[in-house]
Amino acid sequence: MKNKKGMNLKRLKQLQEIRESETLFHLATRSSDALRRKEEERIQGDYRKDFAIDSDRILHSLAYSRYVDKTQVFYLVHHDHITHRILHVQWVSKISRTIGRYLNLNEDLIEAIALGHDIGHAPFGHDGEMYLSRICQERGIGYFQHNIQSIRFLEKIERKGRGWNLTLQVLDGILCHDGEVHSDNLCPDRGKDFHRFDQEIAEKERNPSLVLTPMTLEGCVVRIADTISYIGRDIEDAIRLNLIRRADIPKTCVEILGNTNGTIVYNLVTDLIKNSYKKGCIGFSRTVSDVLKGLKEFNVERIYHNPRIRPDSQRLERLFKVLFDRYVKDLKYNNKDSIIFRTFLDSMSSEYREAHTPEEIVRDFIAGMTDQFFLRHFPEELWPGRAQVCF
Repeated sequence: MKNKKGMNLKRLKQLQEIRESETLFHLATRSSDALRRKEEERIQGDYRKDFAIDSDRILHSLAYSRYVDKTQVFYLVHHDHITHRILHVQWVSKISRTIGRYLNLNEDLIEAIALGHDIGHAPFGHDGEMYLSRICQERGIGYFQHNIQSIRFLEKIERKGRGWNLTLQVLDGILCHDGEVHSDNLCPDRGKDFHRFDQEIAEKERNPSLVLTPMTLEGCVVRIADTISYIGRDIEDAIRLNLIRRADIPKTCVEILGNTNGTIVYNLVTDLIKNSYKKGCIGFSRTVSDVLKGLKEFNVERIYHNPRIRPDSQRLERLFKVLFDRYVKDLKYNNKDSIIFRTFLDSMSSEYREAHTPEEIVRDFIAGMTDQFFLRHFPEELWPGRAQVCF
C-alpha cells in the first residue's frame, strides 16, 4: 500500500521493526514476535506495529471510557483531587514506559498492558470486587477477579461479544499484573502460548491466590510499576482526607524513599532501573525492596483497612445483592424492558448469549458499571453514607 507520494507503508513498518532489532535489549519483546488468537483477522497492509495496534484498540474500547468514573481506593468522597482509576492507569503507563525506555524494552507493549490492566475492575474499587466475588461464589459461578474480568471484557465482551483480538503478550501482561503481590525480583515465565494462557486462567479461576508471572520483561515492568504508581499516591490522598499525617509515614521509608509521592516514585524508579539494567529480571535492591514491603504494610493497616473509608459498607454490599438478583430475574423471565437488555444484552452476539448463564451475564454487566451508574439504579435515600473524612 502506498500513499500519494509513493511511500510504501509496508516498508515503513519493516524499517520500524529493524530499528527495534537494532536498539532493544536482546531479551526485550520484538513486535514481530506478537501472537494473536485469530491470526486471520490481522489487518493487511497496516503500517502500525502489533502492540501499538493493541494500545489503540484498548483506548477506543467502551471499557476504557468507563475508567473515568471508577474509583481507586476512596469512594463516596466529595473531593476533586482524589485519585480515580483513570489517573492511576495513566500513571502506571507513564511510570512503566519511563522504566522501559531506560531498560531498552518495548514501550508499545508496555503501554498496551498498562492501559488495559484494570479494565475489569468493578465499581467501588477493591471493596466492590470483594462484594461481587462473594455473590458470584454464592451463585455457583466462582470467584470474581478483576484481572480475569479484564481478559473477559477484551476477548469476549467488547465489540458486541467479538472481542478485540489482542496479542498474547498484552493479554498475558494484563492477566499477571497483580500489583498487590510483593516481588523482590521478577523474572519472566517465557515460552507461553494461547493454550498455556487459557490453562493459567482456568487455574486462577479455581485458586485466586495463585501467583502468575508475566511472559515478558515488559509485563514484569508493568506489574512493578503498578505498585510504584499507587503506593505513594494513596498516602497523599489519605493525607488530603486527614486519615493520616505525613509524620506517620514510617521513618525507614522517609530515610530511604522520602515522604512525598514524587520522591517515593523517583527513588523507586531509579533503584529499579539501576538493579535491572541489562539483566533478565526486573527487581529492586534488597534495601529498597524491604522498605517498600514495609510501606505496603503501613498502607494496608492505616489506609486500606481504615473503617473511616468504608462508609456504610453493609448497605453497599446489600445493594450489590439486590442488583444482582434483580437482573438474574429479569433474564430468566425475559423482561425486555430491563436495562440489562436495553443497554447490554440486546447488542451482544448470539455466541455470547449462548455461552453464558444468566448469572455470568449479570456478573459481566455489573462489573462494567461505573460507581455513579450503579447508584442510579436506586433511589438516593438508599445510597450508602459518605465517608467520614474531613478536609
